[in-house]
Amino acid sequence: MLKKIPNILSPDLLKTLHEMGHGDEIVIGDGNFPAANYAKRLIRCDGHDIPSLLDAVLQLLPVDDFVAKPITLMEVVDKSAEKAPAIWNSYENILNHHEISPGQIGYEERFDFYERSKEAYAIIATTETALYGNIILKKGVIS
Repeated sequence: MLKKIPNILSPDLLKTLHEMGHGDEIVIGDGNFPAANYAKRLIRCDGHDIPSLLDAVLQLLPVDDFVAKPITLMEVVDKSAEKAPAIWNSYENILNHHEISPGQIGYEERFDFYERSKEAYAIIATTETALYGNIILKKGVIS
Protein backbone atom coordinates (compact mmCIF):
# COMPACT_ATOMS: atom_id res chain seq x y z
CA MET A 1 0.00 0.00 0.00
CA LEU A 2 1.09 3.53 -0.68
CA LYS A 3 -0.12 6.84 0.66
CA LYS A 4 -2.31 9.06 -1.52
CA ILE A 5 -2.62 6.44 -4.30
CA PRO A 6 -6.25 5.51 -4.98
CA ASN A 7 -6.79 1.84 -4.06
CA ILE A 8 -8.61 1.24 -7.34
CA LEU A 9 -5.31 1.65 -9.24
CA SER A 10 -3.59 -1.73 -9.46
CA PRO A 11 0.21 -2.09 -9.54
CA ASP A 12 0.03 -2.93 -13.27
CA LEU A 13 -2.02 0.18 -13.99
CA LEU A 14 0.30 2.39 -11.93
CA LYS A 15 3.31 0.99 -13.80
CA THR A 16 1.63 1.61 -17.14
CA LEU A 17 0.68 5.20 -16.29
CA HIS A 18 4.24 5.85 -15.17
CA GLU A 19 5.75 4.33 -18.32
CA MET A 20 3.61 6.41 -20.66
CA GLY A 21 5.22 9.42 -22.26
CA HIS A 22 3.94 12.75 -23.50
CA GLY A 23 1.33 12.20 -26.20
CA ASP A 24 0.76 8.54 -25.40
CA GLU A 25 -2.88 7.55 -25.12
CA ILE A 26 -4.70 5.19 -22.80
CA VAL A 27 -8.20 3.86 -23.45
CA ILE A 28 -10.65 3.00 -20.71
CA GLY A 29 -13.16 0.63 -22.29
CA ASP A 30 -16.60 -0.40 -21.14
CA GLY A 31 -17.68 -4.02 -20.84
CA ASN A 32 -18.67 -4.19 -24.51
CA PHE A 33 -15.37 -2.78 -25.82
CA PRO A 34 -13.19 -5.35 -27.68
CA ALA A 35 -10.18 -4.54 -25.50
CA ALA A 36 -8.36 -7.89 -25.74
CA ASN A 37 -8.60 -7.78 -29.52
CA TYR A 38 -7.05 -4.31 -29.86
CA ALA A 39 -4.67 -3.86 -26.94
CA LYS A 40 -0.90 -3.67 -27.20
CA ARG A 41 -1.00 -3.75 -23.39
CA LEU A 42 -4.16 -4.92 -21.69
CA ILE A 43 -4.97 -4.05 -18.09
CA ARG A 44 -7.98 -5.83 -16.60
CA CYS A 45 -10.05 -3.85 -14.11
CA ASP A 46 -13.01 -6.17 -13.82
CA GLY A 47 -15.54 -5.20 -11.20
CA HIS A 48 -14.79 -1.49 -11.55
CA ASP A 49 -16.80 1.23 -13.24
CA ILE A 50 -15.24 3.79 -15.53
CA PRO A 51 -16.15 6.94 -13.56
CA SER A 52 -14.27 5.65 -10.49
CA LEU A 53 -11.26 4.65 -12.59
CA LEU A 54 -11.31 7.91 -14.53
CA ASP A 55 -11.26 9.97 -11.35
CA ALA A 56 -8.41 7.88 -9.90
CA VAL A 57 -6.34 7.99 -13.10
CA LEU A 58 -6.75 11.76 -13.43
CA GLN A 59 -5.39 12.22 -9.90
CA LEU A 60 -2.04 11.05 -11.31
CA LEU A 61 -2.09 11.53 -15.08
CA PRO A 62 -1.61 15.00 -16.55
CA VAL A 63 -3.61 15.49 -19.75
CA ASP A 64 -1.98 16.97 -22.81
CA ASP A 65 -2.45 20.73 -23.00
CA PHE A 66 -0.57 20.95 -26.31
CA VAL A 67 -3.63 19.60 -28.15
CA ALA A 68 -7.13 21.02 -28.28
CA LYS A 69 -8.94 17.77 -27.39
CA PRO A 70 -6.91 15.55 -25.03
CA ILE A 71 -10.07 13.60 -24.13
CA THR A 72 -12.00 11.59 -26.71
CA LEU A 73 -15.36 9.84 -26.40
CA MET A 74 -16.95 7.42 -28.85
CA GLU A 75 -19.75 9.07 -30.82
CA VAL A 76 -23.23 7.65 -30.44
CA VAL A 77 -24.07 5.54 -33.50
CA ASP A 78 -27.75 6.48 -33.46
CA LYS A 79 -27.58 10.14 -34.42
CA SER A 80 -31.32 10.53 -33.76
CA ALA A 81 -30.82 9.93 -30.03
CA GLU A 82 -32.11 12.99 -28.24
CA LYS A 83 -29.84 12.83 -25.20
CA ALA A 84 -26.20 12.12 -24.64
CA PRO A 85 -25.45 8.92 -22.73
CA ALA A 86 -25.98 9.47 -18.99
CA ILE A 87 -22.42 8.37 -18.18
CA TRP A 88 -21.12 11.39 -20.09
CA ASN A 89 -22.62 13.64 -17.39
CA SER A 90 -20.52 11.79 -14.82
CA TYR A 91 -17.45 12.25 -17.03
CA GLU A 92 -18.09 15.97 -17.38
CA ASN A 93 -18.29 16.37 -13.60
CA ILE A 94 -15.09 14.36 -13.06
CA LEU A 95 -13.23 16.18 -15.83
CA ASN A 96 -14.39 19.54 -14.46
CA HIS A 97 -13.11 18.53 -11.01
CA HIS A 98 -9.71 17.90 -12.64
CA GLU A 99 -9.84 21.26 -14.46
CA ILE A 100 -10.62 19.82 -17.88
CA SER A 101 -13.31 21.79 -19.71
CA PRO A 102 -16.05 20.41 -21.98
CA GLY A 103 -14.28 22.16 -24.86
CA GLN A 104 -11.34 19.79 -24.40
CA ILE A 105 -13.50 16.75 -25.19
CA GLY A 106 -13.52 15.37 -28.72
CA TYR A 107 -15.81 12.77 -30.25
CA GLU A 108 -14.86 10.06 -32.70
CA GLU A 109 -16.93 7.74 -34.89
CA ARG A 110 -17.11 4.17 -33.54
CA PHE A 111 -14.83 2.43 -36.05
CA ASP A 112 -12.36 5.34 -36.07
CA PHE A 113 -12.31 5.09 -32.26
CA TYR A 114 -11.52 1.37 -32.56
CA GLU A 115 -8.68 2.01 -35.04
CA ARG A 116 -7.22 4.71 -32.82
CA SER A 117 -7.44 2.35 -29.84
CA LYS A 118 -5.17 -0.14 -31.64
CA GLU A 119 -2.40 2.47 -31.46
CA ALA A 120 -2.98 3.37 -27.80
CA TYR A 121 -0.21 2.69 -25.32
CA ALA A 122 -2.63 0.57 -23.29
CA ILE A 123 -6.28 -0.33 -22.91
CA ILE A 124 -7.98 -0.72 -19.56
CA ALA A 125 -10.81 -3.26 -19.76
CA THR A 126 -13.64 -2.72 -17.29
CA THR A 127 -17.01 -4.27 -16.65
CA GLU A 128 -18.76 -0.91 -17.02
CA THR A 129 -22.33 -1.57 -18.19
CA ALA A 130 -23.15 1.92 -19.51
CA LEU A 131 -23.23 2.18 -23.28
CA TYR A 132 -20.73 4.58 -24.86
CA GLY A 133 -18.55 4.59 -21.76
CA ASN A 134 -15.33 4.32 -23.77
CA ILE A 135 -12.87 7.16 -23.31
CA ILE A 136 -9.35 7.98 -24.51
CA LEU A 137 -6.96 10.10 -22.47
CA LYS A 138 -3.84 11.69 -24.01
CA LYS A 139 -1.01 12.08 -21.52
CA GLY A 140 0.58 15.48 -21.06
CA VAL A 141 3.60 16.72 -19.17
CA ILE A 142 4.24 17.94 -15.66
CA SER A 143 5.94 21.31 -15.84
